[in-house]
Amino acid sequence: MGLLTIIKKQKLKDKECRCLVLGLDNSGKSTVVDWVLSVYKNQDRRTITPTVGFQIHTVPFANHNVQLWDIGGQSTLRPYWDNYFDKTDVLLWVMDTAAASRMDESVQELKTILRNRDRLGYNCRIIVLLNKKDLVEGADKVTQTLQSDLERLLQLENVPIETRASNALTGEGLETLMASIVGGKCVDRGVRESTIKSIS
Repeated sequence: MGLLTIIKKQKLKDKECRCLVLGLDNSGKSTVVDWVLSVYKNQDRRTITPTVGFQIHTVPFANHNVQLWDIGGQSTLRPYWDNYFDKTDVLLWVMDTAAASRMDESVQELKTILRNRDRLGYNCRIIVLLNKKDLVEGADKVTQTLQSDLERLLQLENVPIETRASNALTGEGLETLMASIVGGKCVDRGVRESTIKSIS
């Protein structure tokens, strides 16, 4: 392996962006990931089955390698979520807006995660997808209310949050998701680590 190849691979590694995709079971996490893979890796859409354990997908975008960690949301798996928190740049939390009876459960699980922000990392950004809006009557009003409630709730926790309504089957609302994931504070890991070292 030549030196230039090694340097190139190291640069790509430094520009890795780790995105943890979490939410309750059947919220549409894997469908979101499937849409991303179909658009940015030209993969065929597939029949989605519940994720048992986790799946990792690497997607190139804007000179970054975005690692999407799709973690199962069943209640039996949730106690193990924090095993995946280390070095996470973005938490993508997916909520099923059509399952009104589970919204409180979803919010409580998100709050539980945020109580572990020392593990998740205080620089980790939070993006909440209000998914399955196509199944909700008066979706715009419902999602606006949910967005307002979430922002108010998480501002009390001093957590910066981005919310967006989506339909993962068609990709509506996901068009700029990857830009949001790598944008802003998702900087070169090598630069970030060297900065931290210089400060310490």
